[in-house]
Amino acid sequence: MSEQKQSSGDILIEELNRTNSSSRIGQLGQLVLIPILAVITGLAIGAIIIILTSESVYAAFGNSIGSGLGEAFGVVYEAYWALFIGAVGDPAKISAALSSGDAEAVRRAFNPFSDSLVTTTPYIFAGLAVALGFRTGLFNIGVEGQLYLGAALATYIGFAFTDLPPILHIPFALAGGLVGGAIWGFIPGWLKAKTGGHEVINTIMMNYIAIRLTEWLVKGPLQRPDAQNPISPIVLESSQLPKLFGDPIRFHIGFFIALATAWLVWWYLFRTKMGFDLRTVGANSNAAKYAGMNIVRSTVLAMSLSGGLAGLTGANEILGVNHFFVSSFSPGYGFDAIALALLGKNHPLGVVLAAMLFGFLRSGATSMQLNAGVPVDIISILQALVLAFIAAPAIIRTIYRLKEPKESDAMMISAGFGD
Repeated sequence: MSEQKQSSGDILIEELNRTNSSSRIGQLGQLVLIPILAVITGLAIGAIIIILTSESVYAAFGNSIGSGLGEAFGVVYEAYWALFIGAVGDPAKISAALSSGDAEAVRRAFNPFSDSLVTTTPYIFAGLAVALGFRTGLFNIGVEGQLYLGAALATYIGFAFTDLPPILHIPFALAGGLVGGAIWGFIPGWLKAKTGGHEVINTIMMNYIAIRLTEWLVKGPLQRPDAQNPISPIVLESSQLPKLFGDPIRFHIGFFIALATAWLVWWYLFRTKMGFDLRTVGANSNAAKYAGMNIVRSTVLAMSLSGGLAGLTGANEILGVNHFFVSSFSPGYGFDAIALALLGKNHPLGVVLAAMLFGFLRSGATSMQLNAGVPVDIISILQALVLAFIAAPAIIRTIYRLKEPKESDAMMISAGFGD
């Protein structure tokens, strides 16, 4: 009898475990589903905007409703197909190149895809910088300034140290970028920890200082002697990130460095005691203080690490793409990084995926404008729509009639996600 009760109890426990596992998978699936639906919904609304801003559609509707609908579909198809080809490549050309066996033809066919990865790389670094800050309860809006300082220091190391082999020069220049950004992140972190100065205000002000400081540097100590415009010397070849396929393909090892950095950030946050301390301080600083954690050290360390990741963004662009420093070289990576971190749920893997989305959209936008006549501003609208839906998931749940996750399930997913 006792064996029967024990067997029944085991069956009940197993059933409960199976139910919890099923619930966890379902909630995790919804967690992933919402960003996907947000992207699809953003593309759908973007299609409507393309239709409403197309003169040919209005002209076609003047002839007949059927002609108008056909033209509307054609305009949207042409725009998004051009976006796809510009971001990934033409499937027909890729297939022909693979069939030919010509290595040069294959490289050129995959050039749009590799170029999108080049565009993605700085987004990964910058998104990780903001996400790490968010994870520790800090809002680092100073990534733009930090990447400028990192880029300036990496540039100086890149052209001033002339006798280093690549195996030493490249890590040295990257480390310089990291240190430059970390110093610029340390300052608002220390002010936050010691004086209570809000990091949002301080990092915004530090952005202006960094941009103006680097402008002065490139017009003075860093200016190329024979240049009429404010531009730095070209960094030495020994400090440049190697291209994997040679010219004219821009793809370089910086992409893999960014992926390795994302893994390191994940490992640090979720697999080390110091990372646990940072996340605990971010979740509840009072509880962390009560548990004996050093709030000042955690705050300063978090902002310094965030700034260092931002500095790597600038170093990557100088050493891998531009090879020289010039004012306003960044198109706003530091500000886009805030959106990336939110879209990626402040998780390194999510940031990488969000960065790839942004990178591919940005890379394909030029093709969409040239081949379909659709302004690149449409891409900015798409990104804004996607972020709006991510920030307000209730909208997506309402549109697609998804169930609101139970509080207990949401807590379970939050506790287990990334652990």
